[in-house]
Amino acid sequence: MIFITAKFHVRPEHADTWPEITDEFTRATRGEPGCLWFDWSRSVERPDEYVLVEAFRDGEAGAAHVQSEHFREAQRTLPGYLVETPRIVNAEVPQQDWSLLGELAVPEGRA
Repeated sequence: MIFITAKFHVRPEHADTWPEITDEFTRATRGEPGCLWFDWSRSVERPDEYVLVEAFRDGEAGAAHVQSEHFREAQRTLPGYLVETPRIVNAEVPQQDWSLLGELAVPEGRA
């Protein structure tokens, strides 16, 4: 899979509404057949920073994403809400889902 993490430094006046600003883009991306997940989180230390964790089935699915109309629309509109160009880590990993973090294993049967 293609695993991507990106940090978005949002203009302070838009930080509280960033989830709404990106809602259409988020829903459209999650609807792509090759999208495994597309999840936003807000930093607890910097309230104007959002982290996007996304994954696509393979390079072909990632390419389809960046060639989609909703991606092109995001390229046109989202930079106006940002302080700076987002920072990204992009890697291909040999799995299709999250692995268990064995060092913090929760015993089975615990609710």
